[in-house]
Amino acid sequence: MFACSGILFNHESPLRGEEFVTRKITKAVARIKKGQQKQLRLGNLDAKRDWGYAAEYVEAMWLMLQQQTPEDYVIATNETHSVKEFVEAAFSAAGLCWEDHVVIDETFFRPTEVELLIGNPEKAKTNLNWGPSTKYQELVTIMVEADLKRNE
Repeated sequence: MFACSGILFNHESPLRGEEFVTRKITKAVARIKKGQQKQLRLGNLDAKRDWGYAAEYVEAMWLMLQQQTPEDYVIATNETHSVKEFVEAAFSAAGLCWEDHVVIDETFFRPTEVELLIGNPEKAKTNLNWGPSTKYQELVTIMVEADLKRNE
């Protein structure tokens, strides 16, 4: 049997479920921009994640399946950004000041929060000639613009 495992770090897109913090943020930004919402309530803004573009991660999965021998790969960007950085980037993409709208709510803090998640995609780069090409700010902007368009 040909079996590979892809360890995919946070892969984001406008299709991400609204229960994930990235979509919670971008959806709220769009609603705030349109005057449909005033605040965004969030927990820990200091948690850092390795966020990449889901479309590129799907390409990496396809490349894994094209290999002669099955192997396991880490698919990630090897860079981290905090939730606060995501918030800043998302509000900025909509021309808004995040500090005017974000409220820290301790009910959203996780009891066992992982402060830092980062992956090393070196093997995917070497064996699959794969690497992320969508930059962080571009990814956030793609997501914000999609939610603004949905909210027209």
